[in-house]
Amino acid sequence: MQSPNVLLIILDTLRRDHLSPYGYLRDTAPNLAHFASEATQFEYAVSPAQWTIPAHASLFSGHYASVHGVTEGSHSLRGEHPTLAEILRVGGYRTIGFSNNPLVGLIDNGFSRGFDHFYNYSGASPNRPVDAKRPAVQRAINRQTRQMVHHIQQQFARSNWLFRVSMSPMLTPLWTRLINYKGHTERSLQDASETIRAHHGQPLFTFINLMGAHLPYRPPQSALDSVAPHLKHDRRAYEFVRHFNSEGAKWASPPDPQLTAWQQRALLDFYDAEVRHQDELLGKFLHGLDSHGILDNTLVIIMADHGEGHGDHQFLGHGFVVYQELVHVPLLIRFPNREGAGQKVSTPISTRRIFHTMLDFAQLTPPLDEADPNAQVGALSLRSTLADAVDIEGQTPFAEAFPPHTFLHVLEHRNPTLIDRLRLRQVRRAVYHQGNKLAMVGDQVEGFYHVQQDPFEQVNLATDAPHQVAHLHGLLTRFTQQQATQRAQAHLPVDDPAIVDQLRALGYLE
Repeated sequence: MQSPNVLLIILDTLRRDHLSPYGYLRDTAPNLAHFASEATQFEYAVSPAQWTIPAHASLFSGHYASVHGVTEGSHSLRGEHPTLAEILRVGGYRTIGFSNNPLVGLIDNGFSRGFDHFYNYSGASPNRPVDAKRPAVQRAINRQTRQMVHHIQQQFARSNWLFRVSMSPMLTPLWTRLINYKGHTERSLQDASETIRAHHGQPLFTFINLMGAHLPYRPPQSALDSVAPHLKHDRRAYEFVRHFNSEGAKWASPPDPQLTAWQQRALLDFYDAEVRHQDELLGKFLHGLDSHGILDNTLVIIMADHGEGHGDHQFLGHGFVVYQELVHVPLLIRFPNREGAGQKVSTPISTRRIFHTMLDFAQLTPPLDEADPNAQVGALSLRSTLADAVDIEGQTPFAEAFPPHTFLHVLEHRNPTLIDRLRLRQVRRAVYHQGNKLAMVGDQVEGFYHVQQDPFEQVNLATDAPHQVAHLHGLLTRFTQQQATQRAQAHLPVDDPAIVDQLRALGYLE
């Protein structure tokens, strides 16, 4: 029997608590709700990281960030960690990527390794499948242009100074509009649909990253009218969001002063409209594939890599923390032949296990030593969770937030007092266990929450539950030690100061 096709759709920066399938009162995602009725909905999916680069590195490698070490824009996933696309291609799959995210595919971080074709819709020189049909001269010009633009883009990814300058109010509106910062959702989905429908023969792995829910927020008026009709005559809200869109430095900086209630509401209204518009385009894409019977033998995974803060817990964006709005993410899986349709799974799981789930369905074994915990594809596959098998992770997922140095550099020039006051240089980690969550900043407890009863983490119970805090702290300590051991055993070089400090504290470095 031929292995199923695999379709992985990442809805970048999509908050779980702002999706109608997950109980949000606004009808932000009617098409995802329909998809969920035919899929398995995971209620407690936890992203291993709080922003795009480490989260995608975990999805593509199956490792937590402490092991793969890709925590900055200048880092690259090393060859010691085979990627999903590499393993699938060697296993007989054709592999194609469609990315609207400049951090996924445009910079040299190893994420496009293993793809037969990888199309980028963001950046100053996008490439599409149709480009292969252009005249030879035009293809040659386009190729040279992309090489030049690629070099410039790498400089911005690796230079703190260039990144900080680009965040200024004068430049942010230019690069967000002129270099396709959010890509082109509709065009990429059209191209992906045509490519999938035209494919025959070997099984196909298609990866799609959509940026509709990411800043800046410029949804069509129809989407705004649908989810927030009260905004139509609210000039103050439009002006505030327009101004916020132009200040890239604020997007991942703790607000100082804090946003007022109406400002936070304005951001959320525009965010919800972006979610609704993206859902409409995604619905057309899925309906087109389904109407041709393509999804019947396809493993379809729709999820977010992380969420977004809108002033929750005194933070904006997704740069520094492990609160629910960032790491508790939506995850919907439609299994081939609609197995488990409509089922809701309450078991807490890490989304790094998408790596193992896809390889399990593809009936492939990663080229890893049998002693490597990551090689246990069958046990880590989410299919085992559906079968009520013993959870190899003990229903205990983790999240890690290594602070991005580029945004720390911006804050050093913008508001340096926030860095020490909010302990932004320190690694934050969280562990979920039996309906509870412990968050640590460095070696200090930041919060303990009964997240099943308090999903928005409003009541910090750290001082009221010392025994539970101690138990979860022990789980988190053992996790950190295990991750450090795996990284040391892989003999991987370490270029992140936070990881160096961690390894030294545990005795692995002098």
